[in-house]
Amino acid sequence: MRKKPLRLVGLVLALLLVVYIGAEFFLGSIIKTGVNSLGPRLTQTKVVLAGADLSPLSGSGTLRGLTVGNPAGWSDGNAFYLGKIHVAMKPFSIFGDHIVIDEIIIDEPEFSYETRVVSSNIGDLLKNLGQITGSSGGPEATAKNGKPIRFEVRKFVLQGGKVTLGAGPAALILPMPPVTLDNLGTSEGGITPAQLAFAVMRSVTTSIVGATAQAAGKIGATSGAAALDSVKKAGDSIKNLFGGKK
Repeated sequence: MRKKPLRLVGLVLALLLVVYIGAEFFLGSIIKTGVNSLGPRLTQTKVVLAGADLSPLSGSGTLRGLTVGNPAGWSDGNAFYLGKIHVAMKPFSIFGDHIVIDEIIIDEPEFSYETRVVSSNIGDLLKNLGQITGSSGGPEATAKNGKPIRFEVRKFVLQGGKVTLGAGPAALILPMPPVTLDNLGTSEGGITPAQLAFAVMRSVTTSIVGATAQAAGKIGATSGAAALDSVKKAGDSIKNLFGGKK
């Protein structure tokens, strides 16, 4: 007589486990597909997310292997690569149109900074994002209810980053200052994916420009001066995107 209740409990637990694993896989698949579909339309470059795991109960998870290619006119390399992105969000908010993310932590990201007179690959990438944020007809992700998805990120941290200035044997690898942002989209009641990407990249770009400008002299006396001048001009061009502000 006791075996039947025990079997029933075991069956229920097994069913819950299957549902949980299926939901976790399903959410990861949604995130990966969404990034790989919407990303290229936002940046106008190659965007590939290798994988994503997200717990539907805790709301925490990891995005793995995010690669963003260079804009048109630059090398065939990548603008940046993020190996692991830790995400903690309000459980099940991903199923609605207002996704609340408690924190995003990116450790040891890798950026490549290419400059040319008064332009740079990172600056052009930022311009592409700026065009989308200023366009009412830009691509938008929508929830199941048909409403545009809005994001709220309460804390964003990028730390331990490095930026490669130049290419080939003469390339210089530099440490990046950390980037910390709070309450992105909170006062607005949520912002679009393009607005979120632009807000993050604006601060990251400032960190990249600052790191390269301070260390450009390490390349060498003559080439260092030329590199510093190129970096400064490219940095000034990027600052103009923000109305002259850093």
